[in-house]
Amino acid sequence: MNTIFDKTRHHIHIEFFVTDAKGEKWSFDGILDTGAPRTEFNDAFLAHAGFISSSQDKVSLKEGLQTQKYGKIILPSIEICGHTIEKFEVMVSHFEKSWGVAALIGLDFFRQFRVTIDYKAGQVIAEPFI
Repeated sequence: MNTIFDKTRHHIHIEFFVTDAKGEKWSFDGILDTGAPRTEFNDAFLAHAGFISSSQDKVSLKEGLQTQKYGKIILPSIEICGHTIEKFEVMVSHFEKSWGVAALIGLDFFRQFRVTIDYKAGQVIAEPFI
């Protein structure tokens, strides 16, 4: 499955989807982060979408970091690059507000697929292992 990204942006931003326990599908922007071992979700987004009761505004970001992990939740369903995983565990993090994204997609998702990033075409290609 091919997912298009904007080559002019500083990071690889992709649209992906999370389905909540009520079956409502949420669409949002995330960054592909090949340096992150785990997928992290912004607590403000998780609170807005009803996955957690509130964001932790008192969580401070350590110097040099732009996220601060402080919990884990299991999302009922997540769809990235056309592939869906049920009951996907993610980290709850406080993000630097200026980022304006809901998540960092980490290697825990992409380890499940053969992934090619084609910068010239602006595509992420994720294929299941055969």
